[in-house]
Amino acid sequence: MKAKIHRGEVALGISLMFPSPQLVEMLAYAGFDWVLIDCEHGSIGPADIEVMSMAADASGITAIARPRSNAAADIQAVLDRGVKGVQIPHINTRADAERAVAAVKFGPGAGRGLAAGTRPDRWGLGARMPDFAAQANAQSLVCVQIEHQEAVANVDDILKVDGIDVFFIGPSDLSQSMGYPGNPKAPPVAEAIEQTLRKIRAAGKAPGMPATRESLPWVTGQGCRYVYNHLPRILDAGAREFLGKAGAK
Repeated sequence: MKAKIHRGEVALGISLMFPSPQLVEMLAYAGFDWVLIDCEHGSIGPADIEVMSMAADASGITAIARPRSNAAADIQAVLDRGVKGVQIPHINTRADAERAVAAVKFGPGAGRGLAAGTRPDRWGLGARMPDFAAQANAQSLVCVQIEHQEAVANVDDILKVDGIDVFFIGPSDLSQSMGYPGNPKAPPVAEAIEQTLRKIRAAGKAPGMPATRESLPWVTGQGCRYVYNHLPRILDAGAREFLGKAGAK
């Protein structure tokens, strides 16, 4: 997934807010590139993340987790369960972004703790610890969420932080931050989104956004490579089509 995004291709995913390794498998077999395990807004706990990650690995889909917060402890907690990357909420400043990267990558300082015997380390039965750390740093995907008016104002500085693979615009929280809760199409919010997308593209970085079936052409047309829809929307679209066929008789 990370290589696909860096090649300039679109990686399509689905967000899950409740625990189900079976749904992770279904989404893999349906053809999606990745699944977002949402621990910020959903009911997913640490043990759920682990088995959902196992299902992702077994079925060939990439597991990305959104931690409960941008705190280093919450980021480490999901990574230690075996996900391949994180979508970190509420990144408003360059310092926030630097702390987020440090919480994902192994290295000096008080960022991510290095422990033997975790699932990503194959329970301590895999590669030598230095090799594991280097491989994890190379493969882990870092996505930061730009979802506040403050973040939009600071996006030029945030874009200068190394180690970030995706700069994701969160329309819902941004609309709320700007005084139009739930209305990302309000002209000031829409302009802020388009302006931020332009800056991300101009910096040569990968933008990301959520998309519905209707908005997907616009989102991908704006250069977004990291794109997901929510499972209830996919179910709703399929249910409406199915029930509509019955009603047409």
